[in-house]
Amino acid sequence: MSAQGTPNAAGKTTDTPKGAWTVTFLLFLFMVVNFADKIVVGLAGVPIMTDLKLEPEQFGMLGSSFFILFSISAIVVGFIVNKVPTRWVLLILAVIWALAQFPMVGTVSFTTLLICRIVLGAGEGPAFSVAAHAIYKWFPDERRTLPTAILSQGSAFGVILAVPALNWVIVNHSWHYAFGALGVAGLIWVCAWLTFGKEGPLEDTQTLAATEPQIPYLQLLTSRTFLGCVIATFGAYWALSLGLTWFTPFIVKGLGFSQSQAGFVSILPWVFGAAVVMLTGWISQVMMARGYTTRISRGVLGSVPLILGGLILSTMPHVTGAGFQIALLVVGSGLCGAIYVVCPPMLGEFTPASQRGAVLAIYGALYTLSGIIAPTVMGTVIQRAGNMVGGYMTGFTINAVVMVGSGVIGLLLLWPNTEKARLTRGAAPQTAPLKGVVSPT
Repeated sequence: MSAQGTPNAAGKTTDTPKGAWTVTFLLFLFMVVNFADKIVVGLAGVPIMTDLKLEPEQFGMLGSSFFILFSISAIVVGFIVNKVPTRWVLLILAVIWALAQFPMVGTVSFTTLLICRIVLGAGEGPAFSVAAHAIYKWFPDERRTLPTAILSQGSAFGVILAVPALNWVIVNHSWHYAFGALGVAGLIWVCAWLTFGKEGPLEDTQTLAATEPQIPYLQLLTSRTFLGCVIATFGAYWALSLGLTWFTPFIVKGLGFSQSQAGFVSILPWVFGAAVVMLTGWISQVMMARGYTTRISRGVLGSVPLILGGLILSTMPHVTGAGFQIALLVVGSGLCGAIYVVCPPMLGEFTPASQRGAVLAIYGALYTLSGIIAPTVMGTVIQRAGNMVGGYMTGFTINAVVMVGSGVIGLLLLWPNTEKARLTRGAAPQTAPLKGVVSPT
């Protein structure tokens, strides 16, 4: 097998280069660390609120602070990876994550914790979009859904693996040391990436920028599929950001579980979500192999579970029993995972490779804005409610409405199979200034 794959009749590479799955696994671990970093504040929410004497509204602000520079950083870095190899960008991001954790090992104030979370958010904002862009340099379009699912799985496994370990540290030692453990984990990944991480051979971004048709960013960012992806994933990320910040406090303070018990209960949405993500990736790839359009095998497949999840979540206030409520929360929020699998490949379908890093980053920057809003909304609702459980239920109802609405809009707008023809109509390829260069796509 050649390093760049075997071109088919249409001139597209169809083989997967050697080393593609090694890089995919390393980037899966990259996302494991990423989400372990995200979950630690929510997992340690009760002891943090107790030690620092925080009100629910303040804790909601702490959860939202992570996203203050998240979107800005994602956009800036997205344009950088159009020019700079993703290998080095990913390395720098991981170093920032690790260093942002260590100040919390000692005694800290609320302000220090807030600043460290803002810095961490700036480092993690571009993570998924840059990792997806890196993976797409290893896989042709028709084989990207499954690697995207594996990459997305890093979020679930980051929680599944980290929650029991970090909760043990929190219960038996201190929440401060949980942050330190994450800093060490980040540095270990940096060493592994320096050793084994490589740039994908299927695309040379600079060469493609000179040879492939360029589409104005305004057209890309106002296309219906781009808007549909942003809106649909906005609703899914609302649920995810609530899970990162408020799920464990809800289990402890709302339902009366101990911190030790909550550590195990907290992984349930992520276990279910992991199954949804992998199943979606597999089903999508099978459907495409059988000739279904990407409108069906990606757009519909991602949007419908989001709508169903919102409808399930909306029933929470109307049932009794902690077990039943947890089950509805797990299934309702877990179904959101389908949209993360299908949107990046849909955007990759019609975005020129030399512009894809920026488009994926802007997509990520926009949908993660719900991470700023959702935790603060929940904290405000809880603090102003007549009782704590009632406040949580109102917050989850708002979540359900957002999910259903965004899912319906996504279902209406996601038409990636016709987007490329419409956007490239009339666009002419640029003349390549390099001699002897063969475009890999």
